[in-house]
Amino acid sequence: MVNYLLKYRLQWGKPDTLTLLPSTLKPKDSETNPNTPTNSLPPPQYFTRDVPPEYVSIIQNDWPYSVPVSVEHTLIWTKLPIYHTDTVAPSINARINQDGIWGFTGHTSPPPSPSTLPLCLPALSEWGITEDKMIVSPKCSEEEEELVRKAGVEVNEFVRKRWDEDEWETAWFVNPPRLQSIPDLAHIHVFARRKTWRQ
Repeated sequence: MVNYLLKYRLQWGKPDTLTLLPSTLKPKDSETNPNTPTNSLPPPQYFTRDVPPEYVSIIQNDWPYSVPVSVEHTLIWTKLPIYHTDTVAPSINARINQDGIWGFTGHTSPPPSPSTLPLCLPALSEWGITEDKMIVSPKCSEEEEELVRKAGVEVNEFVRKRWDEDEWETAWFVNPPRLQSIPDLAHIHVFARRKTWRQ
């Protein structure tokens, strides 16, 4: 799988032309013109909202999760680290290593509270997912919550730029390092739904 991704599937800086699950999101001009000259500057130290295209490969997930047909599952692979000492405060390292980072864009109301999770678990019980088997971090202080939010700001802003909040709502996450399928190659999961699906 790693060899397939690195040598074939990830087309750095180019639009995803290999997917059988095309997105309805229209790529920006910078994504459709892979011959745009690249900067001769040194690579950024970590993933940012303005990451140069040659450091990312944005593809539709060939093995999407079980999501409604109205939801697109996109992966943003990057050659750059997402977790970095400039973005993750040492005081929240343990939490990031446990939970990763996440966010929502384009929503007019707050996302569901984690306290509603137990209501969803019966639907997952046939796969052996029960509350007693879940690893759940304890609630942290408001200061820690703000640091976790800040750790995800660059990813959140990248997602907001790509999926216009007037047209799309998204939920995104980055797995903690312990769960990344390729440890030295980070990726972001984005679940995006056009707002017109609700109308």
